[in-house]
Amino acid sequence: MSLRNYGQAILDALTAAMERDPSVLIMGIGVDDHKAVFGSTKNLVDRFGRERVFDTPLSEAAMTGVAIGAALAGMRPVHIHIRCDFLYLALDQLFNIAAKWRYMFGGQMSVPIVIRAVIGRSWGQGSQHSQSPQSLLMHVPGLKVVMPTTAYDAKGLLLAAIADPNPVAVIEHRLLYDIPGEVPDGYYEIPLKKANIRREGKDITIVANSYMVVESLKAAEFLAGEGIDVEIIDPVTLVPLEESVILKSIEKTGRLLVIDTSWTACGASAEIAALAAEKGFKSLKAPVRRMGMAPVVCPVSKPLENIFYPNAKTIAQAVCEMLGRNFPAEKEVPLLTTKFKGPF
Repeated sequence: MSLRNYGQAILDALTAAMERDPSVLIMGIGVDDHKAVFGSTKNLVDRFGRERVFDTPLSEAAMTGVAIGAALAGMRPVHIHIRCDFLYLALDQLFNIAAKWRYMFGGQMSVPIVIRAVIGRSWGQGSQHSQSPQSLLMHVPGLKVVMPTTAYDAKGLLLAAIADPNPVAVIEHRLLYDIPGEVPDGYYEIPLKKANIRREGKDITIVANSYMVVESLKAAEFLAGEGIDVEIIDPVTLVPLEESVILKSIEKTGRLLVIDTSWTACGASAEIAALAAEKGFKSLKAPVRRMGMAPVVCPVSKPLENIFYPNAKTIAQAVCEMLGRNFPAEKEVPLLTTKFKGPF
């Protein structure tokens, strides 16, 4: 085991995959520059050459088509979008070709591509650089959707995604890149249907994804001091979703708060809330509540950003309301701290 941050763990995964399988290639804007996508592709071009690690033009739809063609020809491309918002330009390729090819040919052909897309806030990136597209990707059969939270998950899930015969979207939050964790040194895969219990509790269940897990853990630590015991579930893989872990937690606590990195309308939080209503309704003691980005376009101003996104304080407040408890306004809740300065 080694102490690695999120970006280093991704680099470890890419290195291990490329050493293990010569058909793996890395492509994307900035993969070979000095910042190397937050360090996650550092020195790969020197180690594996420009035939397997290469920068791409600002043409996401065309480059996704190249990745799909390479996959159909026997390669395993990892296509990286340093801003997830650019991925929207390639949705036709993903939805109409990559996601459907295996089904249309009866499993005789597959499109084993991995789409790495970076989401997240900080330094005021505004309307077109702060979105979070997991709900769009979840809606289309044939695509798997993964949101690693820890360095351990980032490596193991990425390796599993690269080995998978289906197209897999791996969504990474930029505020996670500097968070360290224990990571095995060798090759390992985490199954692409495994939810994690990040904290056990008995009073309320929080289901959160990506960076919202970090804020939820901060909120839970604060609430523990107030005598409130929070259980936190991190689905990690949104498609396929391990429903049983979520339902078992709801059965224990009777209350559910779902927190997403994106908007709540028609989102991942709505799907999990629907799961609770359809399969866990008898266990619920109170209505399900959801939190996510405010229902407006992403702002640039730092004060507006602080209102726009959920944080440990607003999560703690929501939990207190759901439990009929008064929030101790005189006490400070730990808020966001990050080394990330932007733009890349």
